[in-house]
Amino acid sequence: MGALIDGESRPRLESWLAGATGATRVSVADEGTLGGGAISLNLAVTLDIDGGPQAGRHACVLRAQPGGGAAASGMKASISKAQEFAVLRAAFGAGVAAPEPIAACGDPAVLGADFYIMRRAEGIGAGHKVVKADQPQRGLARELGRQLGRLHKAGPDTPGLEDLPVPAASPALDCVHAYRDWLGDLALRDAVLAWGLRWLEIHAPPPGDLVLCHRDYRTGNYLVKDGGLTAILDWEFAGFSDPMEDLGWFCARSWRFGRHDREAGGLAGREDFYAGYEETSGRRVDPQAVAYWETARLHALGGHRGPPGTPPHVGGGAVAGAGFDRADAAGDRVGLVAPHPWAGADGVRPGGRWVPNRPADADEERVA
Repeated sequence: MGALIDGESRPRLESWLAGATGATRVSVADEGTLGGGAISLNLAVTLDIDGGPQAGRHACVLRAQPGGGAAASGMKASISKAQEFAVLRAAFGAGVAAPEPIAACGDPAVLGADFYIMRRAEGIGAGHKVVKADQPQRGLARELGRQLGRLHKAGPDTPGLEDLPVPAASPALDCVHAYRDWLGDLALRDAVLAWGLRWLEIHAPPPGDLVLCHRDYRTGNYLVKDGGLTAILDWEFAGFSDPMEDLGWFCARSWRFGRHDREAGGLAGREDFYAGYEETSGRRVDPQAVAYWETARLHALGGHRGPPGTPPHVGGGAVAGAGFDRADAAGDRVGLVAPHPWAGADGVRPGGRWVPNRPADADEERVA
């Protein structure tokens, strides 16, 4: 994609923004591309709005969908910019520290791509910088738990979220099926991946609460300034799922950026993060379910080779920056896959070999 805002497109954007904000006139200053996005094109823009309820100068971000609509990554989990804007609006309305949504556009005649504009937030987002504090950041971990609890108050019945898909079977099984699609024939050729996917399928927790999840809630996807949270970013994978999925992803070893003594995002212990979550969600954390989702996410990280355009939560530069490697993920999977209450007493043990073409409720064959 060439320059999104140029001499030809700027007047169209300014005219559209004037109508969208109820202004008499809007001028847009393009301040360049922002880093950190693997899926979306992020431009820093300043809006000067004359007239209307939002009159004044606003530092904003324009998030565009490359390719004119469909997610360029090829990942089915990434949602459209219209859906992402609806999620952002629901989260912001629920009191979550999401950037304030300003306006969304699905008319390709404006910029040639779907996009929306949100208010810009200040802070540090690089994970290796966020976790470098000498002392555990217990307050920040607890606040991130509180924020997640507020987000999980939203669900399929929340106004404005009608266009988000609902899992067909259960969030866990949908996740396993998606992983198989993403991994392709690698899921059949790699014995570790095949065994892991089978384990995830057999031990999937039963369907329970279905809530609005961020689905990439981790260190590196929020901003911090002076030790405090300023914004939660990167909502392109949001969707309805098991609330424990977000907690497991946040605690995954791969997103601690080397601070493995601080299991909650490299910030502090899990107890602080969990306490904040329970405070606002009204829901008790299920450590077994969290472990399942942590295992599921690590399995995807370990299996995906990260081709160009791959989202950061399944491969690519963000994973490398977190100090991730495939062997690390495999080791974590083995350590986390203790039998769950819903799996019965005969859980999978490390070293077990999955035998193909057996029903999902069959016991695994074990070999020495």
